[in-house]
Amino acid sequence: MSFRVYPLLSTPFIILTLILTLILSPSQAEENFNSNANTESIILAGGCFWCIESDYEKLDGVIDVVSGYSGRDMKNPTYKQVSAGNSGHIEVVKVTYNPQVIKRARILDHFWRHIDPTRDDGQFCDRGPQYRPAIFYNNESEKQSILKSAAHIENTKPFKEPLKVEFIQARAFYPAEDYHQDYYKKNPVRYNYYRFSCGRDARIEELWGS
Repeated sequence: MSFRVYPLLSTPFIILTLILTLILSPSQAEENFNSNANTESIILAGGCFWCIESDYEKLDGVIDVVSGYSGRDMKNPTYKQVSAGNSGHIEVVKVTYNPQVIKRARILDHFWRHIDPTRDDGQFCDRGPQYRPAIFYNNESEKQSILKSAAHIENTKPFKEPLKVEFIQARAFYPAEDYHQDYYKKNPVRYNYYRFSCGRDARIEELWGS
């Protein structure tokens, strides 16, 4: 960062101004860090994207979570098309994170433990292929890290049912409509009612324990 020095401003004044800027603008400093950080991203499908978005935004090191659609070739699908199962897409989230703070292995472990990996016909109260669980990979290295994570879960899971999560070569990601983003913050009452009535947390506790 460079600073332009004007003749009429004394050096002590400039130093004081810089100090106050750093003290009074922590959010700006954080914003600059996030925009310049070496980030990675992964696309995950675990049923309702409102819930997955909420689960991931609580993790340290996660910078951004965007609800959206992916999995097929239809361009710019709408929620109506996807939720009806007419587009071939899946409800997903795109998780962007700082790998210096949180590793991909942790991102994947969080995923397994916040879905029902025993079902491939939907998730919780949502049924249909548009709600099936999936992890998307961009290259062979990412695919191998997913397989390693799945092997670990298979060997340590506290239930007998087999894992039915699909691993898919990444395709285009389409952000969902604005009203879906941060839905749990914008509409907390409706979100909490949906999550409870859908039995998501009860099933997760049944599978993984508290």
